[in-house]
Amino acid sequence: MSKIAVVYWSGTGNTQAMAEAVLEGAKESGAEADLLTASEFDASKMDSYDAVAFGCPAMGAEVLEEGEFQPMFDSVEGKLEGKKIGLFGSYGWGDGEWMRNWEETCRTAGAVLVCDSVTCNEAPDEDALDDCRALGKALA
Repeated sequence: MSKIAVVYWSGTGNTQAMAEAVLEGAKESGAEADLLTASEFDASKMDSYDAVAFGCPAMGAEVLEEGEFQPMFDSVEGKLEGKKIGLFGSYGWGDGEWMRNWEETCRTAGAVLVCDSVTCNEAPDEDALDDCRALGKALA
């Protein structure tokens, strides 16, 4: 059985709803999965999981949230080599540049992106939540 961490930061609840759907998909596939906020996760926990889903909305000029999420992600970046990863998040403007940049950072660090990243504009609709559940299943 795979052990999966779903790690997220959410300001409005949109990315949290996505994280809960990722968790649901992972558990439906038989994985043991934990839902953690960015402040509850760091590099010391990476080795405890077979795969990690990271979720963060686009902030400012299409960047990751800088107070909690970016520092946490910076701390785990050195442990991404060969790790199964999935990315998700919501945005309110722009064209998804933050996700493309984040995917490139993960690939450069050697992460294995298990499926297309899931993005949605504002609150996730049922299609976006289905995509999040599929991301969880892909990680499992």
